[in-house]
Amino acid sequence: MSDKLVLVLNCGSSSLKFAIIDAQSGDEQISGLAECFGLEDSRIKWKFNGGKNEAKLGAFTAHREAVEFIVNKILAEQPQLAAQIKAIGHRIVHGGEKFTRSVIITPEVIQGIEDCASLAPLHNPAHLIGIRAAIASFPALPQVAVFDTAFHQSMPEKAYVYALPYKLYREHGIRRYGMHGTSHLFVSREAAKVLGKDIKDTNVICAHLGNGASVTAIKGGKSVDTSMGLTPLEGLVMGTRCGDLDPSIIFHLVKQLGYTLDEVNNLLNKQSGLLGISELTNDCRGIEEGYQDGHKGATLALDIFCYRLAKYIASYTVPLGRLDAIIFTGGIGENSDLIREKVLNLLEIFNFSVDDTLNKAARFGQQGVITKAGSTIAMVIPTNEEWVIAEDAIKLITVK
Repeated sequence: MSDKLVLVLNCGSSSLKFAIIDAQSGDEQISGLAECFGLEDSRIKWKFNGGKNEAKLGAFTAHREAVEFIVNKILAEQPQLAAQIKAIGHRIVHGGEKFTRSVIITPEVIQGIEDCASLAPLHNPAHLIGIRAAIASFPALPQVAVFDTAFHQSMPEKAYVYALPYKLYREHGIRRYGMHGTSHLFVSREAAKVLGKDIKDTNVICAHLGNGASVTAIKGGKSVDTSMGLTPLEGLVMGTRCGDLDPSIIFHLVKQLGYTLDEVNNLLNKQSGLLGISELTNDCRGIEEGYQDGHKGATLALDIFCYRLAKYIASYTVPLGRLDAIIFTGGIGENSDLIREKVLNLLEIFNFSVDDTLNKAARFGQQGVITKAGSTIAMVIPTNEEWVIAEDAIKLITVK
């Protein structure tokens, strides 16, 4: 029996990922996903002891009802396991400058997360619902908040300040914050092990690629620059987000084409990226299928995605000085050997040479170096944000 089990909750706008993790070993005892909240096909899926389970939740289900199902149905059937849970860990997307590390949740912390809600309007409100539901269901257990933005608080001012009037930062906190910090932290730590180096002497560039995507330059284990900004919209081309663009496009859309600001916001966040370019899908698997079939929009979307990513990676050698490796992670980064090959070929100037066999082998949860001997190193490391959350939760509740 473990004395380091943590229930990790990751609340999205209409979904809830959950897992019971052994903070020491990283082993998952239970993992699952509740999704499609508010729709007729709202459902929950979970894995336990190698078995897969699924149940319908009902059209009016939201985060609180999902947490109650986890407690009253899933954990109720495993009372010995439930009794071992020592804490609840919550993934929080945005902590602004208020939170530079993980914290035990108090009323003041809840207020701080609320104060940052305008910076992550799709995420922080959902996190708060999950926190309140977990407190109601587990009143005796400590609750811990782990922030995606915290890892990037080590960036120097020259990396996070926008070229706007400085008072906008000083008075309103308008700056680059970055996201995916928990993932970047985990894979950079694992990369140091693969390289046989101390994390304090390891310089890597991490590409977390999924429907949301970001690149981070990590020097000596600390974030020194990252592609996402005030919100998750800045930076790379993503599934439905545009990433970097000329800000004047917004004024053109409003003044010349008659868009409302809400329509522009929806356009940039939900209709752009791979979906907008390809006019086909935001799913990278569909984009790759279209590319293989010669679909013009899918081909253009894939080329732009890889080109923008390669440019960011190249620019992030500047703050590092020395590059030990590139890391690919996230759903796309871990599984798309095609995108990894295209990106590394664009970075030929840095002496990357892809090993086709190793690149194809490093998919579907498999970790490994994907470049040839003598090449600058690129590797694939599956991310494990839940393990980081569990580790932080146990550390915080055991501090004397």
